[in-house]
Amino acid sequence: MRVFVTGGTGLIGSAVVAELLDNGHTVLALARSAASAQAVEAAGAEPLRGALADLDTLRAGAARADGVIHLAFDHDFSSPDTLAKSVAEEGAALAALGGELVGRGRPLVTCSGTPYVPGRASTEADPLMTEGPVGGRGRAVTSVLGLSSRGVRSSAVRLPRTVHNQGSGGFAGLLTDIARRTGVSGYPGDGAQRWPAVHALDTAVLFRLALEQAEAGTSWHAVADEGDKVRDIATVIGRRLGLPVESVPAETFGPLGQIFASDQPSSSTYTRQALDWEPEHPSLLEDLENIQP
Repeated sequence: MRVFVTGGTGLIGSAVVAELLDNGHTVLALARSAASAQAVEAAGAEPLRGALADLDTLRAGAARADGVIHLAFDHDFSSPDTLAKSVAEEGAALAALGGELVGRGRPLVTCSGTPYVPGRASTEADPLMTEGPVGGRGRAVTSVLGLSSRGVRSSAVRLPRTVHNQGSGGFAGLLTDIARRTGVSGYPGDGAQRWPAVHALDTAVLFRLALEQAEAGTSWHAVADEGDKVRDIATVIGRRLGLPVESVPAETFGPLGQIFASDQPSSSTYTRQALDWEPEHPSLLEDLENIQP
């Protein structure tokens, strides 16, 4: 299968591209810079120059492919305005990709976050959040899944709060960055809230399985660790960086403070059974041991 991938040079995307190539697919990957294009070529894929906001380029890439995997997102969480801009940009991109595939029966695999459900671990059957700082992402993905009634084999791989590799990535990576900047490995509240996690290489396998097998309109959970306590995450980060570990105000984490402070465990029981997906790479707490002072 010829697969058009957005975000193919990121932490997750580079793993997905390698997984696709290793399993006999060819890849056309969006590249917004010369450096990204070189990285795509070095990985063995074909670059398509353009940015996520270039909707005509996205449509052209989708038209040339047998399937699409969308991963690109501008992870600028510095302010509510920049976050809102990134969410809106992604929504427009998904609408363009989905529109190009209508009536063709081809797969479109997008990504979202695992939902928050008070009092228990979320499952694949739970709806996405459509309100709050990233509610727009939930609405965009819900629209993509709705394209199942218009001849698109759409599916969504829901990502946990941390997708990691070699100690970096996701919310845990943001905690590390903030710790380096502030001199404190902080966590909001009492730190007992739980975040799910998965290794990027395990995530890549699930994206491939969804591309190859997922029925239209389905959602899947890329969750290996159902929920690590944020205090435990911060403790490993603090030890690796030689910094004190303590509770800090939620405002320390900017527009994501509200999300950082909530308990968000998530299950992948159905995904493992239905797609025969089994994570095999290091857990988050193990992988954080790769953080260098």
